Amino acid sequence: MFRNGNNRRQGNPENKFKQFQEKVGFQFHDEKLLKQAFTHSSYVNEHRRKPYEDNERLEFLGDAVLELTISNFLFNKYPLMSEGELTKLRAAIVCEPSLVSFANSLSFGELVLLGKGEEMTGGRARPALLADVFEAFIGALYLDLGLDAVVQFLQNVVFPKINEGAFSHVMDYKSQLQELVQREGTGVLEYKILQEKGPAHNREFVSTVSLNEEIMGTGTGRSKKEAEQHAAQHALTSIKEKRNIQ
Repeated sequence: MFRNGNNRRQGNPENKFKQFQEKVGFQFHDEKLLKQAFTHSSYVNEHRRKPYEDNERLEFLGDAVLELTISNFLFNKYPLMSEGELTKLRAAIVCEPSLVSFANSLSFGELVLLGKGEEMTGGRARPALLADVFEAFIGALYLDLGLDAVVQFLQNVVFPKINEGAFSHVMDYKSQLQELVQREGTGVLEYKILQEKGPAHNREFVSTVSLNEEIMGTGTGRSKKEAEQHAAQHALTSIKEKRNIQ
C-alpha cells in the first residue's frame, strides 16, 4: 500500500499501470518490467529499502530497438531513398521532441514514478525525462513480449505519423514528392534529362518530373541530381498552389 504524500499525488500506481495496459492493448507477463520503465532514478533514491530499479538500462535497450524498428520500416517504405536521406529521416523521428510527442499522446507523464524533489520541480513534464521513458517502455516491451509487439505498438503510435507526412519537412524535394505520391497512391514518378548545354566545365542540365506521363515540374542545375531536385521542388510548389486554389 502506498501511503506517503508523494505516492498519493502520483495516485495508485497499480491501478494506473493496469489501465495503461488496457489502453495500449498489451498485457505484460512481468509487470515489474513495465513499472521499471516508468521509474525515475529520483524515485529509487527515495525508496532505498525497497527493491526498485530505475529505467536507465531499459532506456539504453529501447533506444537500440527503436532505431532498428524505425530503420526497418523506413527501408521498406522508401525503396528509392538514399542512405543519407534515410538516416536524416530516422533522426527526425527518434529525436527528443518527437519522442516527447509520442509519449504525451499516451499520457506517459501521468505514470512516471518520481522522487519528491523531481515532482515539485515539474519533472513529470520535462521533455528529456519523457523521451527517456518512451525509450525505456520500448525496451521493456521488447524484453517482455518480443520484437513483434514493439512493431505492433509502433504501428499504432509512430508509423501513422510517418505515413501522414509528419516528418516530410526533413526530406529533400525528390523524397518529399515521392512520399506524397506514395501516400496518396496517385501513380509513378519519372525523371528525364531533357537537355544538356554549356561547355564541359560549366554544364547545365534541364530535367522534368512526370506523374503518370504528365509533366509536373521542370528544373535546371549544374548536375543531373540538382536539376532533378529543382524539378521536384517545382512539382511540389505546383501541387500546393493547386490545392490552395481548390
